[in-house]
Amino acid sequence: MSEEPSNIEAFPGGTSPAAGIPTTRQLPNNLPAEQNLLGALLLDNDVMERVDDRLRAEHFYDPLHGRIFATMMRLIDRGQLANPVTLKTFFSATEEGQTTEIEDYLGELADGVISLAQAPDYAATIYETHLRRELIRIGDDVITDANHPDVDVPATTQIETAEAKLFQLAEAGEAGAGLKSFEKVAAAAINLAAIARKSDGGLSGCSTGLTGLNTKMGGLHKSDLIILAGRPAMGKSALATNIAFHVATTTRSGETAAPVAFFSLEMSAEQLGTRILSERAQIDSNSIRQGNLSSEEFDRLIEASDALSAAPFFIDDTPALSVSQVASRARRMKRTGGLGLIVIDYLQMLAPQLGVRPENRVQEISNISRALKAMAKELDVPVLALSQLSRAVEQREDKRPNLADLRESGSIEQDADVVLFVYRDEYYLAKKEPERESHESEEKFNLRYDLYRERLEKAHNKAEVIIGKQRHGPTGLIELHFEKSLTKFSDLTDAAQVPEGF
Repeated sequence: MSEEPSNIEAFPGGTSPAAGIPTTRQLPNNLPAEQNLLGALLLDNDVMERVDDRLRAEHFYDPLHGRIFATMMRLIDRGQLANPVTLKTFFSATEEGQTTEIEDYLGELADGVISLAQAPDYAATIYETHLRRELIRIGDDVITDANHPDVDVPATTQIETAEAKLFQLAEAGEAGAGLKSFEKVAAAAINLAAIARKSDGGLSGCSTGLTGLNTKMGGLHKSDLIILAGRPAMGKSALATNIAFHVATTTRSGETAAPVAFFSLEMSAEQLGTRILSERAQIDSNSIRQGNLSSEEFDRLIEASDALSAAPFFIDDTPALSVSQVASRARRMKRTGGLGLIVIDYLQMLAPQLGVRPENRVQEISNISRALKAMAKELDVPVLALSQLSRAVEQREDKRPNLADLRESGSIEQDADVVLFVYRDEYYLAKKEPERESHESEEKFNLRYDLYRERLEKAHNKAEVIIGKQRHGPTGLIELHFEKSLTKFSDLTDAAQVPEGF
């Protein structure tokens, strides 16, 4: 087997530092490693079991080597023998510019093997040089895009595109977790149980700040995609904001505050800030917006602002963000300052991943929900994504939502680990105040109106969170108190009944 230089260095447009001779730019490669790996596989097909399962035909520098590897994989997968004799029928002597018969070359590969034991190392070297080649290609693309900019693509988008490509390469380059022994799996499960046992509220994830929801869910768990859905005016943005800010500022015993990234595609950062200050300072949000504040209220607002300004709560109100951009910014935040929760308000306003052009809206939402779940697993944090519901809810007598009401629901329901619905009966009751019918007596109307008032009073300042799906826990309904003027959700209990620490 002829020797070829390994890990050939590239000197673009320059000269060899040793000889001062102009060189042709060549991408990194290691042909001897490719030849020795293929030779080892030809001698003993069982070597394939010890080769990194990430290795693919396209990772080989020499196209012929890639074809040989792919053909061998197919034969071995079918339980057939892969050797120079069985392989030769799949190649012609003139293909790939070979000057010798393919059977002779396959024989040379098998005869030139140095060590079968080193085959896994050869595979790792081939994969490493593939990654280096891809890095160079990405770098070339970045240079080309920067030198020849598209008028519709700002420089910041080019940066995020480059970062997304680098991440995809890094993700592909990460060694897979592979099969885990039950000993490791059980140890992780015991650790989660120990965390929940030590917590006052039985939490193994981030606290929502709401006792009933914590009890049902055990908090917001790492790597989970949690969908919070509701019709307009139900308060889903308010609930998400309450939960997110609790995560960032909690002082409850047994809980630790964590940085939160809040991607607000619907409201501006200022509007979101007003809601938070309204809730914390106990001042009507309309009064804050209109500046209708007494001196005492304004001082209280400033005091609340000063107390909250150091919270690790970060808002991005860039409109029309793509999933790739959200992942890029969240990744950067986790790397630089840590990350405990991602909130997206709301899912339907996200653009699909960069470079993806779905054929229809359903495919687009499928792409987005899959990407959000992948982001939750990759960053190992809970992702709370808000979602709209279809208008079908409005056509029913009982307007409590269910999984079928999720807009473009198939993929969202499938990808989500938890699906929560927000429902306020008060909103619908207030819209259908009864009127006296022409044939109805006054007494009968008064009776019907009294029943309506009784029901409206019972629903006043109350909300329901319905757990429609939970992979690792029960479904059910939690009643909450909702103060509309403060956009605040809280436990529907008297202060005296709340456990110590809450």
